[in-house]
Amino acid sequence: MQVQEEGKPYDDINIVPMLDLTYVLLIIFIIMTTAAVQGIQVNLPKASATPSLGQNQTKAISITADGTIYLDTYPVTLAELETTLRGYKAANPALPVVVKADASIQYQQVVDVLDLLGRLEITQLGLVTQRLVK
Repeated sequence: MQVQEEGKPYDDINIVPMLDLTYVLLIIFIIMTTAAVQGIQVNLPKASATPSLGQNQTKAISITADGTIYLDTYPVTLAELETTLRGYKAANPALPVVVKADASIQYQQVVDVLDLLGRLEITQLGLVTQRLVK
């Protein structure tokens, strides 16, 4: 190991602390990016255009292949869904809702959820689809 003499200027820069900081920031970025994804994984139907999910206040209703309904990430029944959405609607009259349904479920389950949203007068509604692969 070389010892720097007093008064002599440094001829190299120690970049090890900067690399440590870079790796820590990279790990934080990777963790935050994967944590930002919401909802339950479902097999989405295909469409030619995919609507955007919108703002953070958007509530996501997911219907999985086995027919389980989720509000955001919590499983609910239709009655619980109506009660919960009624509360959200009272707090935010312009409540945006997106519906993600698995392509293999019965169409009647989607219609039941859409009827419920119609009874609650939720007008900002989106159906999530997957981009059509050509």
